[in-house]
Amino acid sequence: MGKLESERAVSNARETRRLFGFVATRFDQIRFERVPDPRDPRGKRWALSTLLFASLLGIMTGQKSFADVERFTEQLPRSVRYRFGIRRRIPDTTLRNALGTIELQTLRPILHSTMRSAIRSKSISVDFELPFGIVSMDGKYVTVPTVDDRYSQRSTHGDSETAIRGRIGTMTATLSSSLARPCIDVYPVPAATNEMGVFARALDALLDAYGNLDLFRLVTYDAGICSKANAQHIRDRHLHYLLGLKGSQPDLLFWASLWLNQRAPESADALSVDGKGKYEVRRTLFLASCPCGTDGWDHLRTVVRVDSDGFDRHGKPTHETFYFLSSLSPDRLSPQQWLTVIRRHWAVETTHQILDDAFDEDQRPWVTQNPRLTAVIMILRRIGYTLLTIFKHVTERSESRQSEPWHVLLSRIRDAMLLATDTIVAAARRRSAEPLPTLL
Repeated sequence: MGKLESERAVSNARETRRLFGFVATRFDQIRFERVPDPRDPRGKRWALSTLLFASLLGIMTGQKSFADVERFTEQLPRSVRYRFGIRRRIPDTTLRNALGTIELQTLRPILHSTMRSAIRSKSISVDFELPFGIVSMDGKYVTVPTVDDRYSQRSTHGDSETAIRGRIGTMTATLSSSLARPCIDVYPVPAATNEMGVFARALDALLDAYGNLDLFRLVTYDAGICSKANAQHIRDRHLHYLLGLKGSQPDLLFWASLWLNQRAPESADALSVDGKGKYEVRRTLFLASCPCGTDGWDHLRTVVRVDSDGFDRHGKPTHETFYFLSSLSPDRLSPQQWLTVIRRHWAVETTHQILDDAFDEDQRPWVTQNPRLTAVIMILRRIGYTLLTIFKHVTERSESRQSEPWHVLLSRIRDAMLLATDTIVAAARRRSAEPLPTLL
């Protein structure tokens, strides 16, 4: 073997050792054994914790179905399988049947304990550009051909009755003040309601999980939940809000337009320019103090307008205007910080984009005929995303690794699992687990 080949082999072995060590550490810290198992113990051959971890490992290595997970567990080296309690190939029917019995709310504490481990290890902190933590929330739906009116709500496409489909919704909470942008909670949206109706419950559940950690002081959301009642609920929980403003609040939108549209572009309070050439996006921000009690919103202090100018994929100039409402006074943040906060709100949309592009959630949800099981996989997918985004943006040190496409990271994790030797597996020492909050 020449010098170049030798160096490459050493580098590949080091890469495999690092990535396998990362997965092994996460396996030791995730408390899947605390998820209640509703199955009849008679004839049960697999521990639910093993099946959950195998599915999570499938998500983190880019598998697209339970059948892919079955093949992957068969391909794993024997020492790797035994390290994770996988004694042999796991049939896809076993995975489907077992995970389909899980109550959705019993998986959320797994995500919370994962985040608490990251916080305890100082992996999560507020970006230096911001004075306090910010959580950005938004809903995401996966469309399936099955409606059960519990986990999937009825959605009609066109006039034909055969066009009725189901929408499975979750509300994502992303810690947008952290450079890693982790998903810190996922709350199922019941079929009987929508984002507007479930927001207060989702926020309360989020605070129940992290309220003693002072992770965030500002809640951001788009216009989908903008209402006086939801804004008041945020203030009642001693938090501040930044909410998108659209036609659902016509009076406030009228006054915001009246106050801010008189401002000339050269009088903007803040400006940012990202990208170059056809990828350049210019954002200008305008602030206005809101008279106390406007339209009955006693807690409203600031209205914001952001103009975004860029180019579409054909090179044609584009222009968009966004309005926001906030309970923070205008001087609580500098104009540049206001613009940073608004740009960070879109981190939750970036989370959803990664779930669609890298994890193929919309096109390959793994399950289409069992809405409950589909929702279980959606929650597992967010746990996998959070583990990987912390690794990608915090653990990885090089800028090239931090900026590499997500599908490359998934492939690297997959290759490390398949190439890990007995020596690498034996060297991955076991870690203690973060205590899991009481399950609801």
